[in-house]
Amino acid sequence: MLKIWSMKQQQQKNEAASGQTKKKKVTAAQLRVQKDLAELNLGPTMKTHFPNPDDILNFTFTLTPDEGLYKSGVFTFTFAISQNFPHEPPKVKCQQKIYHPNIDLEGNVCLNILREDWKPVLNLNAVIVGMQFLFLEPNASDPLNKEAAADLMGDGDRFKRNVRSSMGGGMVGRETFDRVMK
Repeated sequence: MLKIWSMKQQQQKNEAASGQTKKKKVTAAQLRVQKDLAELNLGPTMKTHFPNPDDILNFTFTLTPDEGLYKSGVFTFTFAISQNFPHEPPKVKCQQKIYHPNIDLEGNVCLNILREDWKPVLNLNAVIVGMQFLFLEPNASDPLNKEAAADLMGDGDRFKRNVRSSMGGGMVGRETFDRVMK
């Protein structure tokens, strides 16, 4: 036992003398995220970007729907994943101000698996599929943007006009939206 301890001390001295630093330990969350990212099925309408390549727990995801009301819009989301992942869901936020029943004006996303229905067996691919579905089929029964939800439920044609106007950077009511058309 004593010999192992002295070998470890000698190794630390050698590393310090040669200017090497200790390797950072990889956390369970990082391992799981790495696995989830490797298994992602990103089609031509989606991409990820890592502002800091050494930090896989914080990245952006860009979605460009190719059908539905939000077709041809470019939407970027930040993913912030805690060290408690997969026991806690990722925090997802839209970077553009958009007119959508399930995304509020601050960019918060209302998706059940990001809240009460999250389970550790779910992965990042499930989140991305859920987000794709929100753009294909907005859900007016569980809204964050109540005005958009009321339009969707009450007057589908007005909702469509408002989505198109807002995606072009126009106004809906008193709110000006970000231009997201590609």
